[in-house]
Amino acid sequence: MTEGNFVDYVKIYVASGKGGRGSTHLHREKFIEKGGPDGGDGGRGGHVYIVGNEGLWTLYHLKFARHIKAGHGGDGGSSRSTGADGEDKIIEVPLGTVIKDKETGEILFEITEHGEKKIVAKGGKGGLGNWHFRSSTNQTPRYAQPGLAGEELDVILELKVLADVGLVGFPNAGKSTLLSVLTSAKPKIADYPFTTLKPNLGIVSYRDFKSFVIADIPGIIEGAAEGRGLGHYFLRHIERNSTLLFMVPADADDIKKEYEILVDELRRYNPEMLDKNRLIAITKSDMLDEELKAELKQQLDSDFKGINYIFISAVSQQGLTELKDKLWLMLNE
Repeated sequence: MTEGNFVDYVKIYVASGKGGRGSTHLHREKFIEKGGPDGGDGGRGGHVYIVGNEGLWTLYHLKFARHIKAGHGGDGGSSRSTGADGEDKIIEVPLGTVIKDKETGEILFEITEHGEKKIVAKGGKGGLGNWHFRSSTNQTPRYAQPGLAGEELDVILELKVLADVGLVGFPNAGKSTLLSVLTSAKPKIADYPFTTLKPNLGIVSYRDFKSFVIADIPGIIEGAAEGRGLGHYFLRHIERNSTLLFMVPADADDIKKEYEILVDELRRYNPEMLDKNRLIAITKSDMLDEELKAELKQQLDSDFKGINYIFISAVSQQGLTELKDKLWLMLNE
């Protein structure tokens, strides 16, 4: 999938079908002078469903689908025959999609499992035919119910990437490089900030045919929680990750300060994010000789009490096996 094809936010108008009219038919047959009412019920209007599909990774297929309308129910007929139900419409979405009411901002539901099916707009009920209104005092009712109107609303579909591990760091921290080395993903890599503008997913192969999913989230900048840059679009993808891998380059001016800014951005966006498992990766550590690394380790032991950290280098493949072991252990604690 190219970066331009990754769409994680769409607005669409959905409308279910209205119910069919009930019939006012009176039975007519040779030798039966007064057959009485036999009008059938109207058919139900079509529903609009949203269904999870694990084969989808983006909302790109809905980017140009501005209006989705289900079919109207058929009218009732003679001999108490019910009208046909309106055609249902099915909208397939990737797992991790949140459906919101555009007007109120209320979350209607979330789709997190393959095949999960929920109605977003319910079809109108068909009207009752005149057969239902017969009585001893009114044996030939010439009225029936009209069908009920369907529902219509504007909805927002918002994808929050489903991954086990989310990579968190400032632009140019080496996240895309690490993803390309650990997985078969092919993210765009360059030596300037904001190379990644959309989340990239990759599957990390582990021992005994086991695997886990890792997501390269676009770089965070200070003020992202307030929506600076593309803050909110970036941060929402981290919400579903069970483990966060904070990536701070070894050549950063102040490793502790950089880490604290990242944590603060997550806290301001959603305090619950701080409950997730955390691991700090000191990237580009191939730039350090043993003496520098020993000095830095002493400082980090003092700065990061109770938080695990690891030295890695995606370029020289340093510490990657240990990194995978630690992440697997954290994911399966």
